[in-house]
Amino acid sequence: MAFDSLSDKLQNVFKNLRSKGLLTESDVKEALKEVKMALLEADVNFKVVKQFTNTVTERAIGQDVMNGLNPGQMVIKIVNEEMVNLMGSETTELKLLPSNELTIYMMAGLQGAGKTTTAAKIAGKLKEKGRRPILVACDVYRPAAVEQLRINAEKMEVPCFFEEGSKDPVKIATDAATHAKANDCNVVILDTAGRLHVDEDMMGELQRIKEALDVTETILVVDAMTGQDAVNVASTFDEKIGIDGVILTKLDGDTRGGAALSIRAVTGKPILYVGMGEKLSDLEQFYPDRMASRILGMGDVLTLIEKAAAEIDEEKAREMEKKFKKADFDFNDYLDSMTQMKKMGGLSSVLSMMPGIGGKQMQQIEDAVDEKKMARIEAIIFSMTPAERGNPALLNPSRKNRIARGAGVDIAEVNRLVKQFEQAKKMMKQMPGLLGGKKGRRGRLNFPFA
Repeated sequence: MAFDSLSDKLQNVFKNLRSKGLLTESDVKEALKEVKMALLEADVNFKVVKQFTNTVTERAIGQDVMNGLNPGQMVIKIVNEEMVNLMGSETTELKLLPSNELTIYMMAGLQGAGKTTTAAKIAGKLKEKGRRPILVACDVYRPAAVEQLRINAEKMEVPCFFEEGSKDPVKIATDAATHAKANDCNVVILDTAGRLHVDEDMMGELQRIKEALDVTETILVVDAMTGQDAVNVASTFDEKIGIDGVILTKLDGDTRGGAALSIRAVTGKPILYVGMGEKLSDLEQFYPDRMASRILGMGDVLTLIEKAAAEIDEEKAREMEKKFKKADFDFNDYLDSMTQMKKMGGLSSVLSMMPGIGGKQMQQIEDAVDEKKMARIEAIIFSMTPAERGNPALLNPSRKNRIARGAGVDIAEVNRLVKQFEQAKKMMKQMPGLLGGKKGRRGRLNFPFA
């Protein structure tokens, strides 16, 4: 995740604070000096860092903290609270007009920020809420922009409006609004053109669209991997055309994450969503408190539970739980557990939300659970017949040889998988209470092999 390096550094600072017991004022100032350096290295705006550390220092060396039972933990609590304040304190939703009125969103941003994909992701989110969105192709410059939006709209099962050969984005936008009203759509999402850099033509085009239509919200899409530049872009767009909120993309990438910690403080505009992957489902509501928890290594269990509840088939999860309790599972269940993990974004996505797992621990686990190795396991299971998957006892040497040839792996890998499978069953028999839990609990996770 974007904040792995920052999280590791902050956790080291806090570890030292906890170990001291009683704190002196110099202990706190020294720790916050390291926090300051970590934030600057994460590409957080220097004015934001200065204000943040000054506020935390002022609160942390107060009488109540220094004389408290556990001053180290109090300092960490203050850092957490101020980080939440920095990112906006409260979650901000997209403004939606009543369903009998037309809500219009204008998506803006530089080329390559992921605007077209994000527009489709937003359409999917709104469709889940019972709205009837339509995507509108207003980018008449970038080759294949219209086709990309059309394909994404098809995947999300929402309509897409475009005018073949038209070079007038303002006309396309106004025609789309008329079309939406006539075809029972109540949300219009305008995918406007991006440029390689901010220019007057681009700003003028966006202004003309806003003059021609009653735009409900202007949403800026910025690439988190551009760091401080993303904050500068947000400031310029807000100054020139006025923005209502920001969506940060590529926050799952190898980036320092400073944009997420700076945008609200610099522009005063809220972060609405964050893009956490390439898939059209990889768009998360931005919760400042949960993001602060992730950055400080405290995990984000609430988002993990919500993902589990949304992505996992509860009935299937109940069936699997019963099988695991009885140690009565087969290779079909193995495949199901891997599919569930994939639906939630894979092992890395799940681990990034677990408390105490930072960049180093994450790397160690990812190295141990190689994605290519997981793909080979799938290939081995898919090379089995349905009867073999359902009854692993059938797997004699000749069958294993056939499976190895079918999967394109060495026979040793097949033997290893079968051995692991048998060991898992034995373990389940020895630990009957392992998978217990409250009856009817939503979002349970059953990944015995991952």
